[in-house]
Amino acid sequence: MTTPPITELTDRARDIFRVVVESYLDAGQPVGSRTISRVAGLNLSPASIRNVMQDLEEFGLLAAPHTSAGRMPTELGLRLFVDGMMRASEPSAEERAAIESRAGGGGPVEEALASTTAALSGLSACAGMVLVPKAERVLRQFGFVPLGQDRALAVLVGEDGSVENRVVELPPGMPVAALEQAANYLTATLGGLTLSEARARVERELRAERAALDDAARALVERGLAVWSQDGDDRPVLIVRGQARLIDSAAADDLDRVSQLLDELEGKEEIARLLDSAREGEATRIFIGSENKLFALSGSSVIAKPVRALDGRVVGVVGVIGPTRLNYARVVPMVDFTAATLARLLA
Repeated sequence: MTTPPITELTDRARDIFRVVVESYLDAGQPVGSRTISRVAGLNLSPASIRNVMQDLEEFGLLAAPHTSAGRMPTELGLRLFVDGMMRASEPSAEERAAIESRAGGGGPVEEALASTTAALSGLSACAGMVLVPKAERVLRQFGFVPLGQDRALAVLVGEDGSVENRVVELPPGMPVAALEQAANYLTATLGGLTLSEARARVERELRAERAALDDAARALVERGLAVWSQDGDDRPVLIVRGQARLIDSAAADDLDRVSQLLDELEGKEEIARLLDSAREGEATRIFIGSENKLFALSGSSVIAKPVRALDGRVVGVVGVIGPTRLNYARVVPMVDFTAATLARLLA
């Protein structure tokens, strides 16, 4: 079922629909006709309101969880509200300061990202998420440690002191001397370069035959760089903070949904793909309930915004996840502000 345009609703229906949605998002409970009749300015009897609510239910915008209960918005209704009726409220000065202070706290960028994501989580009462490309390490030293006749451990040391190891398959008959020759060449030639810069230089030197390497060492150099190129450049950093905020007093009656959501949050690769889908376009993406396959079972909503540098490049994605009963009008601008703050950090 597609969302009916707002123009198909009468002014009375729009007013009642807005009250139902805003009341539900505020209290988390179905809204009855008597509650709506007390709203100043409507001047409608409960019976008239019930008739309009029945029409909205036939549109697929409202649903009654129980026969005698009030109404609550469906996912279709929430989509209509978010796209065409929501009155966004900008973050307060205190909220903006809390986010900016975490992003500008100094130290490694990944720590600042984690801290900012935690701040967004606390302010929105959701789980906060940020996805950024993995920063390229500047290389300091290479080494090869023989593991047997057909394998060696390729060791990469970064300028920041970090160490990564990869197992490299060796050609038959590879002499031990070739390991040392290849390591010396890589360290002397590629120190101070990023991995992509190192690969480009090696390719140029090998193509021009300027590298003083025998065939065995040459093959090892190519294999040593290849094992990092397979997953080093495109592997993103995903930070999730505040999962515990999804378990609060409001979730006491919905523990199955929360349990399912926490299980889904363990799928880091799937979350990364979901966030990555928000990279295109300028606007904030809002996925409500079953609109995204990952969180369809838990009935959760995701709000995500691409983080753009001054030159327009997408340098990350930031967002939150929580129940479909989110205060969208407050949380969407908060995610927007966090994205703008991180853009300055990652530029």
